[in-house]
Amino acid sequence: MMIQEKMTVEEKLRILSDAAKYDVACTSSGHDRNGDGKGIGNCIAPGICHSFSADGRCITLLKILFTNECVFDCQYCVNRSSNDVARASFTPEEICELTIQFYRRNYIEGLFLSSGILHSPDYTMGLLYETVYRLRRQYDFQGYIHLKTIPGASAQLVERAGYLADRMSVNLEFPTAEGLRRLAPHKSRKTILEPMRQIQLRAGENRQELAVHPHGPRFVPAGQSTQMIVGASGETDYEIVSVAEALYKKFALKRVFYSAFVQVNADMELPASTQGPPFLREHRLYQADWLLRFYGFTADELLSPQRPDLNVYLDPKCNWAVGHLERFPVEINRADYYTLIRVPGIGAKSARKIIGARRYGSLDFGDLKKMGVVLKRAVYFITCRGRMFFPIKMEEGTITRSLLEAQGSKQSPHGQAEGFRQLSLFADMGVELSS
Repeated sequence: MMIQEKMTVEEKLRILSDAAKYDVACTSSGHDRNGDGKGIGNCIAPGICHSFSADGRCITLLKILFTNECVFDCQYCVNRSSNDVARASFTPEEICELTIQFYRRNYIEGLFLSSGILHSPDYTMGLLYETVYRLRRQYDFQGYIHLKTIPGASAQLVERAGYLADRMSVNLEFPTAEGLRRLAPHKSRKTILEPMRQIQLRAGENRQELAVHPHGPRFVPAGQSTQMIVGASGETDYEIVSVAEALYKKFALKRVFYSAFVQVNADMELPASTQGPPFLREHRLYQADWLLRFYGFTADELLSPQRPDLNVYLDPKCNWAVGHLERFPVEINRADYYTLIRVPGIGAKSARKIIGARRYGSLDFGDLKKMGVVLKRAVYFITCRGRMFFPIKMEEGTITRSLLEAQGSKQSPHGQAEGFRQLSLFADMGVELSS
């Protein structure tokens, strides 16, 4: 372990912002909180960190670790205790000053704070709590805060932190307990799921309290999320999507994030690959996740033990549709909302437009294009006034070939999707730190 003494805050920032780049659990805040005019900042729902608001703005936050020192030795982690890397730790005061100064310069709109395990889970969670407490109470910061929960930390610390953070998350890491046991032996399913359940239950109780006392303190108002690593432990897409579905149902999570496995350590327990991180697979899982959350699909509809992995060439919705051609074509002027949103190329917004517009007359393909329907996918699955856009044989192979020809090949020579990469804070903000 390389320990540097008497580092400047800038040097610490360079190390600890880079160390946080593998945690992708950053997204829209999901709730609004207006500033009271006395403090600094506010929180708006449209988006946080590498996300975009409704008016097209890219909204960012300071994403850092409190420390990259860690007593755990997880095989996949760059900060594992056995790695020789430069180590650094902030103080609570330093993080507060950084957050306020970055906010005042309009670099950020919030804070994402995680940490390695320094000494013990309770000790580390105590430092994180102290940091957000100072930020809220002493600096009067009213912007967005996403705080990582440390597995194994006491329930009391988790609850206290929940009244200061907008969102909390604890990483599931791997879909199966076996993957966790093999690659993260210091963690357990129990220490991960217990705080998830605690946050879910306390948030539910808090909603009931706020119904009686609307101005009372709010507990994790933006909900909780988690993250799974994709491609490190051998699980199929069917296992991953099924676990995500169960988490949404049992723990009322706002989001499950999928992180393509990046090989940062040489370890016999880790897969050896010359093709780089599976970013296309990560992308397909996000598409499937979207179908679970907003389109009424189930994991068993999208995948099965017999077909356990998502199609590399077709998005999950198209892949489902070509496998269920007995449900198509759908008549645009008669189909209900839930039938429409299952049509490739028709999203929730365009489906609502269709429902509203056809009250005033029947629709044709030109009308659908104006409403935002992606006709190059939809035309194989719909009719307007009883007619298809052009004659085509309703056969799986024919439709699949037509869809592939329409979208063109987006595959790189190594089977990766071009344009998919993991992001780091300063590279995407265009902020240069002086050396």
